Amino acid sequence: MPLREDPAFRCDPRCQRSGRRRGLSVEDDDADGSHEPSLASGGRTLARTTRAYVGLGANLGDAAGTIAAGVHALAALPGVRLRGVSQLYATEPVGVVDQPEFRNAAVALDVPTGPDPDTGALALLIALKGIERAFGRQERERWGPRELDLDLLVFGRHRIHVERPPEARSDDPTRPTDLVVPHRLAGERLFVLAPLADLAPGLVPPGWTETVARARARRAQVEGPGAVRPVARWADGRWDPA
Repeated sequence: MPLREDPAFRCDPRCQRSGRRRGLSVEDDDADGSHEPSLASGGRTLARTTRAYVGLGANLGDAAGTIAAGVHALAALPGVRLRGVSQLYATEPVGVVDQPEFRNAAVALDVPTGPDPDTGALALLIALKGIERAFGRQERERWGPRELDLDLLVFGRHRIHVERPPEARSDDPTRPTDLVVPHRLAGERLFVLAPLADLAPGLVPPGWTETVARARARRAQVEGPGAVRPVARWADGRWDPA
């Protein structure tokens, strides 16, 4: 099923594809969210890539600085191209409310598809977990405080449900051992939908029946206007306060 786009929801004009200076809104140019190899370099054909969207969250220490460093770590992954960075949002905790408010953002990445989408998504997940560990991520209660949380939200047009390898699993035996993409809860969490809508408002992820922008509007009515608020934009590789 191709990623569908509602013409009523185009790129947010605040985040147009304008080069390196600002956050980019980069709804996929291809209808299916994947990119066929089309260029040659030194006799080699460039690998097929897939547009992936990753959510970032943190609420311990310098959360905004941690997320900025996380963006740079994602951009430095082998074979990955950073295509867009959302605004930074201050968000109310969900589930466990007795903790500091979060900072949340999302990025658009072109990543290697691998021999098949399941393999490509698992490789990206393993990389995300490695970055979390490098930033000192500790296992805590579900919905509890986070040094850095990285979630694979969307992987091209692909619906994925596979078992995680050991290096991509939580040490908590009560946590899921499978990878489900699009993310199970993405459509029901405003702290996910707000930054994702900055990047791809017209995207209809596989299995959804509405655009990201419409899902955001729906959840905003449920969670209220104070649940998320933009606090900074991405410019010159750092957060520029709004």
